[in-house]
Amino acid sequence: MPNTKTAKARDLTNERDRLRNIAVKSRMKTFVKEAATALDSKDAEAVKKTLPKALAEIDRAASKGVIHANSAARKKSTLQRRAAELSR
Repeated sequence: MPNTKTAKARDLTNERDRLRNIAVKSRMKTFVKEAATALDSKDAEAVKKTLPKALAEIDRAASKGVIHANSAARKKSTLQRRAAELSR
């Protein structure tokens, strides 16, 4: 239980931010999973559709501070490397 008005306000803010972070991370994971599925199926058309959306969602999560910038770069690099292998 918060002892001060400021502590109570921080509790409310932290909860609001936590819920937003969960939503952003879940949305990012959904798009990444769609892109990964397309890469697994080796469907070039599906990869063209899903990869840019996944990369954009990763960037969005990083810009909001939900994931670390290096984590975003690593996720993007992995997806792009797999897509490049598919086009070979």
